[in-house]
Amino acid sequence: MAEGERIKTLPLISLITINYNQAVVTCDMLESTRQLTYPNFEIIVVDNGSVENPTERIRQGNYPNVTVVVSPDNLGFSGGNNLGVRYAKGDYLFFLNNDTIVTPDLLEKLVEPFLRDATIGVTCPKIRYHDQPNVIQYAGYRPLNPYTGRTWSIGLMEPDKGQHDQPGPTPFAHGAAMMVSRAVLERAGSLDDSFFLYYEELDWSARIRRAGFQIYYQAEALIYHRESMSVGKMNAMKVYYHVRNRLWFMRRNVAGWQLLVFYVYYFGVAIPKALIQYTIRWQPAYLKSVKDAIIWNLKHSSKQSVSVPSPMAMTA
Repeated sequence: MAEGERIKTLPLISLITINYNQAVVTCDMLESTRQLTYPNFEIIVVDNGSVENPTERIRQGNYPNVTVVVSPDNLGFSGGNNLGVRYAKGDYLFFLNNDTIVTPDLLEKLVEPFLRDATIGVTCPKIRYHDQPNVIQYAGYRPLNPYTGRTWSIGLMEPDKGQHDQPGPTPFAHGAAMMVSRAVLERAGSLDDSFFLYYEELDWSARIRRAGFQIYYQAEALIYHRESMSVGKMNAMKVYYHVRNRLWFMRRNVAGWQLLVFYVYYFGVAIPKALIQYTIRWQPAYLKSVKDAIIWNLKHSSKQSVSVPSPMAMTA
């Protein structure tokens, strides 16, 4: 079989990434994709209303198979990725943060579990920190604690000595790098625009598992992540979405007495603790973020679908 014919028989992978005022960072990631050895993929860069349109800079980089989709507004992580899905032709969609660096055999390793097990709907690689390249950020997730709304990444901040090299099912995907099959989009839908930022992949993971799919940690695949480059380490926006979406996620995915216990914990312990810290440090913007996050939840029913309208986009 000729090489061109062989490539056509391989599943097409659509790599979707979001740029927001970080064209240099995005181009660093695109530069790393030159080393990918999987031959059948496309790249879709969604610009989320950046001050400067990155299209020309990306075009000058002459990266292969790249489409730039420009949104005039910031649609958030969920909305931006959903916009990218509209342009994706792939059998599998790989949602990848722009502040990551890929490794050569990443795509082969991520697609392999799908080809041997039809119940697998999502695969995620091992993630290490870019500035500490032997330290783990993600090697799967632990189950959600339904009373606190918390989950923890397995291996977080541990030196990688091979202790988390066993692949297998995991409760949640990691939003920095997750490959999803078309079947998931058809049966479980896509990311929910209402989250905008944070907790969206946990909510999606819960829906994906309810639809009958497994989420799979593929230990043989690896990326490096420059964490929190888009929104910074801590700011009022981050406080707002963490508070709002933790509550929103729990209201949508936990019920009965477990949700009641969570309410007691969240409003009796977690929120008062945060308010005391922000008051002692006198961070009024953070205090306002907490108030606004709670008010938002009071105004929205967990049964309703909250969507952010998607504007028309331009492709270059």
